[in-house]
Amino acid sequence: MSVFIVAPEAEEDIFHLWLYLLREAGIETANRVEVEILGAFASLAETPGKGHRRPDLTKRKVLFYTLYEYMVVYRVGALLEMSRCCTANATCSDFSSNY
Repeated sequence: MSVFIVAPEAEEDIFHLWLYLLREAGIETANRVEVEILGAFASLAETPGKGHRRPDLTKRKVLFYTLYEYMVVYRVGALLEMSRCCTANATCSDFSSNY
């Protein structure tokens, strides 16, 4: 099993997504999507390099991986770091200033 860490910003993103899904689709959907996102984190840790670069958004050496309409942004290193988890259709101005 590979090790990964989740940045506080990504944890906050997942929490806000869970709250949104709770309101819009109910507890079962919110919990299922959260579990699937965390499962994607574990899968990325097992097989780093999945996803693609987005030079239009950032020059940093991070990869973007899409799950449903959500983008997981992560960095490969000694530990895999999950940087953000946001909707794929979100405006990226805030993202590019942080990453």
